[in-house]
Formats: sequence, structure tokens, C-alpha cells
Amino acid sequence: MTASVHPQNPAAPIHARPGARAWFVLTVLCFVYVLNFLDRQLLSILAKPIQDELGVTDGQLGMISGLYFALFYCILAIPVGWLADRTNRVKVLAASCALWSAATAACGLSNNYGQLAMSRMAVGVGEAGGVPPSYAIISDYFPSGTRGTALSLFNLGPPIGQALGVAFGASIAAAYSWRDAFVWVGIIGVFTAAVVWLFVREPKKGGLDQVEAPAAADAAPVAKVGFWSTCRMYFGNPVLRGMALACGATQFITYATLNFATLFLMREKGMTLQEIAVWYALLVGVCVSIGMFLSGRLIDRLARRSKTAYAWLPAIGLLIGAPFFAGFVWAPTWQISLLFLAVPMALNYFYLSPAVTLVQEEVRPNQRVLSGALLLLVMNLIGLGLGPTFVGAASDFFKADYPDNSLQMAFYTLLPFYGLAIAMFLGLAAKIRRQAAKEAAQ
Repeated sequence: MTASVHPQNPAAPIHARPGARAWFVLTVLCFVYVLNFLDRQLLSILAKPIQDELGVTDGQLGMISGLYFALFYCILAIPVGWLADRTNRVKVLAASCALWSAATAACGLSNNYGQLAMSRMAVGVGEAGGVPPSYAIISDYFPSGTRGTALSLFNLGPPIGQALGVAFGASIAAAYSWRDAFVWVGIIGVFTAAVVWLFVREPKKGGLDQVEAPAAADAAPVAKVGFWSTCRMYFGNPVLRGMALACGATQFITYATLNFATLFLMREKGMTLQEIAVWYALLVGVCVSIGMFLSGRLIDRLARRSKTAYAWLPAIGLLIGAPFFAGFVWAPTWQISLLFLAVPMALNYFYLSPAVTLVQEEVRPNQRVLSGALLLLVMNLIGLGLGPTFVGAASDFFKADYPDNSLQMAFYTLLPFYGLAIAMFLGLAAKIRRQAAKEAAQ
């Protein structure tokens, strides 16, 4: 397409299939992503015992899991992404993992809301250097045509992390204390950071994107690009900009749901921590994983025929998932509620693999980390920053009139955002078609 700043050469040689080292690196990075999301989700999973001990309201919970966390996570991802593009991405990732893991352990030592809020902000600082470098490292281990699948496998980190967080966090909290869950997850993360530092090699930037002869490629090092030039490139591209905004609208729903589903199921549907640790953990792990992997496989196939698949696939998933989300909120028992939730838990995540793959394919190799960070900046400031904050505030608002089901009423207010996200993905499909037409005319 015309706006592609790193056009693919149709005459480029077909690269060999990824080797054992590529799959090893993918496995390690996926585990880091598991810990990334496990650390992030522990707060929502353990919301009820934290509220019981520290007296935190729904609104306060929404702020520390949403806006406070997102401000540090999203904004710092930009300079960290720029630094990683110009230095060693593996070392940046390892240092970030160590920082957010230490901050997670500190959450378990908090004695009041202020200390907990500061610890969560520190988690956000560390996690800012987690995902964007991983996207770029994977893209330099897996050639075009396999990246959608590789990135979809990497994106299994969130559902696995969420499922393990539910199972591990709820089990530890039920048997011991919510504090122990934070401390042990933090310790595991520090050891994992050491593994990344010692055993993951930094790949050559753009090594699988060279179309020149091997000797020429080796002789021409990848030039460093400026911070602001990459920002201008990204936000000047209507497709990349539109994808980030549509993903933000989608994440408004997904993060709001993830951050309050456990509290909703326990407080208003009657689930216990032990039941959460088994049934909700299984639902998250299985359904979100299916959505992540299936969308990656589909986008590798469908995008070869038309790049509009990057927009149509998420739109169709949201369209099917919306009525089932309404059923999840309405259902009179937790068993029926979980049955309804299974469908949107899979289909709501049809946006992530297409979005990441599109960005990694469309930009130069030495702009991949920062471009990935810019994607995360927009969609996480909107989704992670505002989604949980909105639902927490809505629940506090409805509490006076609906004291026993304020979260149910708050969840109903998410339904219009399904329509907004679908409309934005349809608009994105139109932008992709227009750019494809311009490219064909040149």
C-alpha cells in the first residue's frame, strides 16, 4: 500500500523456516509476557481480599489498575522503545522484567492504599519495556509470512498469564494471604529476567527483511532513525493511526472486563475464591488462547488475499461477541454467566494479532520497537487507562440506587463501546482499500 514505509519486495527470496533457536526465543519471550500479564492482573484477581483488608473502593481500584498504571506504562514505553531500537533490545527487556517483578513483590508489602498505588505505578514503569522490544525481537527471528502465527503464539502470554494469575493468586490467597501471591510472583520474575539476559541473543535488526544479496546486506548496516521522524511516520499513516484507535476502543471493553470480572463474579454472582481458581481460570486460559491463536492463523492466510482482513477480522469477532457479553452481565447464576462469557473471551481478542502483525510488517526494521510502543501507547491509554477507571467510577455511581448489583449496571454501560469499536474497524477497512487503490494506480 502507498503508506507502507517498508514495502515488501515481491521478488525477495523465500527465507528458510524458523529454526530451533527462534522457537526457543519465542518460548522464553512468551513466558516473560505471561509474567507481565500475571503481575498486571493479580490486583484485579485479588481485589476482594485487598478491599477487605485495606478498605479500597471500586473507584480507587479502577484508578490504580487503570489510569495510574497506564500513565506510566504507556508514556514510558515511548522513550524505552526508542532506546531499544538504538541499543540492545534483549538487555532492555531483561532489565524491565527485573524492575516490574521487584515492584510486584513490593505490592505484597503495602500497608495502605498510597503504598499500593506507588507500587502499581512502579510495575507500570517496568512493564513499559516489556512488550515492544519483544515484538521486534520476534520479527527478527521469524520472516514475513510466519510473523502472524509467531506473534499470535507470543500473544498467548496474556491469557496464560491471566489464567495462571487467577489459579495461582486465588489459591494462594485462599490458603495463605493475598500478599504472598504478589511476593512469590515477583521472585519468579526476577529469576526469569536473569534467564533472558544470559540466554537470549540479540538478533540482527532487519536480518530477515533484506532483499539484497547476502554480501551486500552484511556490508550495509541498518541506519539509526530519529525519534520524532518515527513518530511522524506512524501518526501520519492513516492505517496505522486508525488501527491504534480501533484497538483502543476494543481494549476499553477488554480491560474493563478483566479488571472487574473476578470481583463481579464473587460479589454479585456468588463465586468463591476456590471456584474462581478453577472455573474462571480455565475459561480465561482456554478461550482467550483460542482467540489469540486462531486470529493469528487466520490473518496469515486472509491478509495474503486482502489487507482489509486486518480490520474485518476484529470487527466480525466483536459483532458476534457483543450479545454474549450482555448475557454474561444479565445471567442469574455464575455458571450461566461463565457460559455466556466464554464467547466474548475468545472473540474480543481477534484484534491483537492482526494489529501487531500489521504494524511490524508496515514499518522499517529499525523502527519496529518504537512503532510497537506507539501502538501500545494509543490503545492502552484509551483501553487500559480509561476502561477500568470508567467501570470503577460507574460502579460507585450506581451503588446508591443499586447497592447489590452496582457492577452489573456498570458492565451494561460497556455495550455501546462494542458498536463504537466495530464502526472504527469498518472505517479502517475503508482506509486500507483506499491506500491499496492508490498503490495500484502508481
